[in-house]
Amino acid sequence: MIRTPAPHRGARTPGASAARRLPRLRCGQLALLIGLFGLLSSPVFAASKRIASINMCTDQLLIALADPEQIVGLGPYARDPRLSWLAQEAERFPSLSGEAEDLLMLAPDVVLAGRYGKRATRELLRTQNIPVEEFDVPRMIDEVKAQIRRAGDLVGHPERSDAMIAAIDKSALRARQSASHWHGRVLALSRRGWVTGGDSLLSSLLQTVGLSNAASDLGLAYGGFASLEAIVASRPDLLLLSEEQPQAEDQGKALLLHPAIQQAYPSSRRIVIPDQLTVCGGAMLPVALDRLSDAIEQISQRRGVAAATPRQ
Repeated sequence: MIRTPAPHRGARTPGASAARRLPRLRCGQLALLIGLFGLLSSPVFAASKRIASINMCTDQLLIALADPEQIVGLGPYARDPRLSWLAQEAERFPSLSGEAEDLLMLAPDVVLAGRYGKRATRELLRTQNIPVEEFDVPRMIDEVKAQIRRAGDLVGHPERSDAMIAAIDKSALRARQSASHWHGRVLALSRRGWVTGGDSLLSSLLQTVGLSNAASDLGLAYGGFASLEAIVASRPDLLLLSEEQPQAEDQGKALLLHPAIQQAYPSSRRIVIPDQLTVCGGAMLPVALDRLSDAIEQISQRRGVAAATPRQ
């Protein structure tokens, strides 16, 4: 019988050597994978994303939170000063049509879009493996803050979203302090008699400063058009307009200049908040809240508009 000689003490067989090396190799691979995962999930890596936006509200979130070099394009209304609070800042970035063709040529890492924009565009982008992040229309300040936090994470700058939310909270605190001074019914009136309803971000801002939206008195809890007669008959304490003294550029604004409106609601019974401050939620909200607080404090100093003009 042939015996296989036993290895000398201390000698290593090829199999044993390989067995010892294998765990070390796997541990090294695991460490490498963990390191790569940490890099991919870090803000530094996220900040390298090329991001496009095709919605006016996400345009402004992107401008406020992302690095300029991250932004490959903004939606068609980003530069409109009548609607966008950051229209001037948007001038430095490419303007997109909002159609899929522009985005397919740019091939961004992610596209920010509104939920109620063109569905066909969003679906086409997804079929071409371009991720689309949809943002709903915020109706409450808390919803705005959640969207800011989400956008900050997407662009890799959560510290910027934290700072923006802190600014909103600071202005909201001042607004709540002002709210204890005077309470009243406000009708938010726009061109052609459009009344902003209670289910809106503007209504949430009004509630923060202790005001109530008079739209429900007109049966327009979700917004809608009201006649001149209905507006005057509802007798809100204040009107909220987007301009100090609207110009009669067309029939849409003519209603705001009607003598019945002008006589019942002089400048002392108006709050002026530009549309750009309330259409979207983001960096403009602290400004909107501060303006509302200023208005309430001025009304408080006059000892209340409602008391000065009792109802019949």
